[in-house]
Amino acid sequence: MFGKRGNEGFGKGGSGVGTIPPQAAPAAPAARPSSAPLEPGSPEASARQQVTPPPMQTPQRKKPQRTDEYYDTKSQVFSALIDTIDLSQLAKLDGESAREEIRDIVNDIITIKNFAMSISEQEELLEDICNDVLGYGPLEPLLARDDIADIMVNGSGQTFIEVAGKTIESDVRFRDNAQLLSICQRIVSQVGRRVDESSPICDARLPDGSRVNVIAPPLAIDGPALTIRKFKKDKLKLDQLVKFGAITPEGAEVLQIIGRVRCNVVISGGTGSGKTTLLNCLTGYIDLDERVITCEDTAELQLQQPHVVRLETRPPNIEGEGEITMRDLVKNCLRMRPERIIVGEVRGPEVFDLLQAMNTGHDGSMGTIHANTPRECLNRMESMIAMGGFSLPAKTVREIISGSIDVIIQAARLRDGSRRITHITEVLGMEGDVIITQDLVRYEMEGEDASGRIIGRHVSTGIGKPHFWDRARYYNEERRLAAALDAMEQKSKGV
Repeated sequence: MFGKRGNEGFGKGGSGVGTIPPQAAPAAPAARPSSAPLEPGSPEASARQQVTPPPMQTPQRKKPQRTDEYYDTKSQVFSALIDTIDLSQLAKLDGESAREEIRDIVNDIITIKNFAMSISEQEELLEDICNDVLGYGPLEPLLARDDIADIMVNGSGQTFIEVAGKTIESDVRFRDNAQLLSICQRIVSQVGRRVDESSPICDARLPDGSRVNVIAPPLAIDGPALTIRKFKKDKLKLDQLVKFGAITPEGAEVLQIIGRVRCNVVISGGTGSGKTTLLNCLTGYIDLDERVITCEDTAELQLQQPHVVRLETRPPNIEGEGEITMRDLVKNCLRMRPERIIVGEVRGPEVFDLLQAMNTGHDGSMGTIHANTPRECLNRMESMIAMGGFSLPAKTVREIISGSIDVIIQAARLRDGSRRITHITEVLGMEGDVIITQDLVRYEMEGEDASGRIIGRHVSTGIGKPHFWDRARYYNEERRLAAALDAMEQKSKGV
């Protein structure tokens, strides 16, 4: 069906598997029947008593490193496949049918070329070639695993993954840097971007929303560096964060109310602390009848509401023109009649436009920012406004910040790899030249267990009537808020 040269030699009537016949095993000595007793004092009995069992060996699960011979064989089979198959016809098939077609042709190629391969080696080769033609090559097994949070490829010969908060080395490697760069180009081309020597840095995304960054030579000295922040297939919700210990059930109840009553929220945290995951969780409590507009550098947020408009920035073209910045998107949002504006990550002068939007009727807007504490988050906003060239007095800038933001939620990744919500902090207003804040919930570390995992607890600061109480009452949520705060305080005192 897909052969461009006809089907000579590639029919399905043959065995399709070229394997070496197994070697004849040497004859085993006759075994003594298990029921035959041994005479006491006999040589066999004394030998059995002197034998000590060897120590148990832990099986090595890591696959053997692939050799240059394997890659040479794969290259020959791959070239013959590309020369035989009609890729335009293959593209019309669904994924499973395309894989079956490729497997049939590759089996025939192995038979005709008489490659000496075991069945397991042949299966591995088939899977690799299918991944190269239809997917992302050696990355496919890692992308299929849902327990991996990050994939970090440092050139063709080294790949690291993050599992359960810890970084470990994977046995995945690429044939060479050219194959790695080809896969990077395939990924970024899906979202209309490119990566090469003239444009060596690129941000992109996978179809499932996973964040991708590529930096290629000559900037990356040892070969292309590919970083993928994987998204789980099943999106996390607040109740799952409670199970993981990121927040208490009462704290999660407070977060639900904050998202529901349209508080202006900034989620602060370091790299890999779970800011985007938490933002996704909070947006789940937005009413279904609200019009939401998201602005991101790479579209990662996956809101479940029916009325969502997703916007994405655009890098400059090869002539250095046509760039659309985050600030351009936030400005344009204001003309699109949004009820909430969600900014995926605030990292520059666009923070001023977001604060202005929060101040002018777009209550319930949200964003994330890189900072290690709630106080540092406020200072970073002030610095980013100054970086934008706004010549405003410091007190005026702080008044804008304090008048716009209601709640700062601080996320952190602890040294044992666990992620915790460490602060739920209210912004109260100004006192002189200083922004006043108060913590509703705080995470206190108490030590670590024998396995090195950090032990801590979320405690209430005893605030019974937060600053957004009137807003909660407006949405008929004051009773639920009071019950959650009381339960949190009683649990804190009871420990």
